[in-house]
Amino acid sequence: MTSHIVAKSNYTDLESVVMNTTQTQAELARQIAEIREFNRFYTARLGVMSRRYLDGEFGLAEARILYEVSAQPKVTASTLQETLELDAGYMSRLLSGLIRRKLIRRVTSDTDAREKPLMLTATGEKAVARLNEQSMAHIRGLLAHLSAADRETMAAALAGVRKLLEGRQSSPRIVRLTDVDDDALAILGEYYEAVHVVQRDKPGSIQKLIDTPASGIWLAYLGDEVVGCVVLRKLTHLRRASECKRLYVKPAARGKHIADKLLDAQETFARSQGVEWIYLDSYDDLKAAITLYERRGYERCERYNDNPQATVFMRKHLGG
Repeated sequence: MTSHIVAKSNYTDLESVVMNTTQTQAELARQIAEIREFNRFYTARLGVMSRRYLDGEFGLAEARILYEVSAQPKVTASTLQETLELDAGYMSRLLSGLIRRKLIRRVTSDTDAREKPLMLTATGEKAVARLNEQSMAHIRGLLAHLSAADRETMAAALAGVRKLLEGRQSSPRIVRLTDVDDDALAILGEYYEAVHVVQRDKPGSIQKLIDTPASGIWLAYLGDEVVGCVVLRKLTHLRRASECKRLYVKPAARGKHIADKLLDAQETFARSQGVEWIYLDSYDDLKAAITLYERRGYERCERYNDNPQATVFMRKHLGG
């Protein structure tokens, strides 16, 4: 009798779980349908469905590029690509077209002669002014029938939507460790698996590295979640030199300049320790990482270590 009661209780619990799961899935499906329906409504109202944005002279992607270059003079193509989350080939074609039309020009970088940041030409500045006027007029027309209170409600609602969608991921937090912890072990472990590292650090060696001058480990957080890391290790056989290692950002957190923030923190600390050169090794398949390093001023150099996996060796002068 007791076993029958227990079996019936377990069945009831399972039935409850199934019902709750079904209800949750139904609610999610309804919410997705509502968002999709709003998207169809709003994209039509915004005028982005036409071949030319606001029936003007540019497509939506072209207009966004012009706006971003206007808002960020001397922005690099790679930063622009990350901001707009566009495919590299598509971005290159769009930029080529805008340059050919003499709306954007490439200029010499103030800090790196190899970079060619982007700026608007005089023609481009006039085009952006027209786009801003068209967009303002269009939105003004959408708001014309609303009262001041309704406009405020709408603006607050949009701000709320943006905050919800961005979540805690809008402000990466960079932390330099004083003690090895579970977050460090977890993100380093993920890095090892992602790039198939053979020579891996053990907890004891990680703590020793943290305690060594001109060395350290930095973690990147989005909210409470660790999403990236970078290591600085003092090179004893080279004068005033350290090594950049273990730079990694989780795939879901990429496109938010987290790698740059990690490297910024690392380089600031290195300078404070009197480091003049930062070295690193990589291998040819990691093309995105190599491009990042080159953009930040790293140059190819001779092999400086015995890492069997490395095929690319680079260094950056910090001054001093």
